[in-house]
Amino acid sequence: MKLKGFLYIVIPMFLFSSMEIALKIAGGQFNPVELNFIRFLIGGLALLPFAILHLKKNGVKMSLYDWGRCALTGFVIVVVSMTLYQLSIQVTEASVIAIILSANPIFGLIIGFVFLHEKLSRTNVFALVLTLVGLLIIINPFNLKNPMGIVLGLLASIIFGVYGVMSRINGHKIGINGLSMTCFSFLFGSLELGALMLLSHTPMAQSLPSHYNEFVNIPFFKGLTLQTLPLILYISVLVTGVAFGLYFISMEEVGIVQSSLIFLIKPALAPVLSLFILGEAISSRTIFGIIVILLGSVITLVGEDIAYRVIALVRHQTRQHHTN
Repeated sequence: MKLKGFLYIVIPMFLFSSMEIALKIAGGQFNPVELNFIRFLIGGLALLPFAILHLKKNGVKMSLYDWGRCALTGFVIVVVSMTLYQLSIQVTEASVIAIILSANPIFGLIIGFVFLHEKLSRTNVFALVLTLVGLLIIINPFNLKNPMGIVLGLLASIIFGVYGVMSRINGHKIGINGLSMTCFSFLFGSLELGALMLLSHTPMAQSLPSHYNEFVNIPFFKGLTLQTLPLILYISVLVTGVAFGLYFISMEEVGIVQSSLIFLIKPALAPVLSLFILGEAISSRTIFGIIVILLGSVITLVGEDIAYRVIALVRHQTRQHHTN
């Protein structure tokens, strides 16, 4: 892998791994939906100059139908996936939801394989299985405190995977790169979310259950002050704009499977960052899960040869076990 492609993976990997930490710090000062609206709006605006430059440089003229594709893609990621993400965080641990959301490349690859007939090598399948096992170890599904939060988180992650596939397909059909598709999707999605936020100020919204009061009279920029501005810029410009943009650029530069490392390593990296930044302890089960995830990621990086050696070793050990 070339240095440029490596940086396209490593930079968003660290940015995405710090996302829940930054959102947790900002969470006490913003309505969760308001924060969602602000970060995608500013993130989209930060990418807009690069998107416009790309259109002009390549002579791309977008039709009304093309803009409709961007609007639909934005609705899927900002309004649907990220709203479910915010709802899931409200009813269960944010760290667990962060890990579940990190599984979205697995769902994206499965969706691409089933509906688009994209190829999955033996190595990719083996690495993805290991990653899924590591996620299950960390989540510990047999000891769930709030199944509803897990269900909402899984839906958010699956729809995020759908968004990834939609973004690639629509960007290719329109003739724009991943960064431009990300920009336009975020801007349309934030505008669509803003329209729904206006509905939260209507009498209809007042009938929502009390534990969903975050979705009643949602403010737009109430928490934005000089004190919170640096954190918001980090969340919006870097974590949302730059990280998402580089994620889709990495798909074009190094391939879908390699770019999926951005999210697949996040469950291993995020707890480490939380330990140093927030002082949150890492359980032994989480450490074991992290090791399994990293093993799957290493196999994705090193390729077929090492993967086949690992598979052969496992088979050899299994045969010895049955022989004894």
